[in-house]
Amino acid sequence: MKKEEVRARILEIGIVPVVRASSSSGARFAAEAVRKGGIPIVEITMTVPGALGMISDLVRDMQDVLVGAGTVLDAEMARRCMDAGAQFLVSPGFDRETVELAARENIVIMAGALTPTEVITAWKAGSDFVKVFPCAQVGGASYIKALKGPLPQVPLVPTGGVNLDTAASFILAGAAALGVGGELIRKEAVHARQPEVIEDLARKFVSAVSNAREQMP
Repeated sequence: MKKEEVRARILEIGIVPVVRASSSSGARFAAEAVRKGGIPIVEITMTVPGALGMISDLVRDMQDVLVGAGTVLDAEMARRCMDAGAQFLVSPGFDRETVELAARENIVIMAGALTPTEVITAWKAGSDFVKVFPCAQVGGASYIKALKGPLPQVPLVPTGGVNLDTAASFILAGAAALGVGGELIRKEAVHARQPEVIEDLARKFVSAVSNAREQMP
């Protein structure tokens, strides 16, 4: 899938499930559950045991799912993720070399930022999206709205504090998409292998995003 198609898919779906499972089998279980729940995107963080192998396996086995790598901290790690087949990269912060590598290789990247200066820096460096993290701790949806005022051209992806109660408000505030972790991929559901819990939450998140977008002018 080309870079433009990856970017368009993320914008269309509007939800990036963040998988931080404690095992590779748990990560695969979570990916399959969110897929069945209507979200064909998954971000496998580098904190998952065997993350690179899991990314390769998912890219091979779930060709209808966009598979990305999360918690990518530097260019060396980014290169390994790309070699494993990752279709997009996500970082909790901004690392210029990583963003520039992704730009050269035509890979979508979401660099992390928090302050307006960091958001501008990441955007100017070539980040396709800017992940605002941790978002809840600095005001949540109201902070996204404040950033979008002077920076309407920057696609912001709030992460941290996104749940079913806040999802709509983040979209209405101008978020391009939402990064959702434990509020979607519940640890207890993964541990007990209860796919229906995650599938149901996925459907509710999809509905929340869709309904909020319909309310926008």
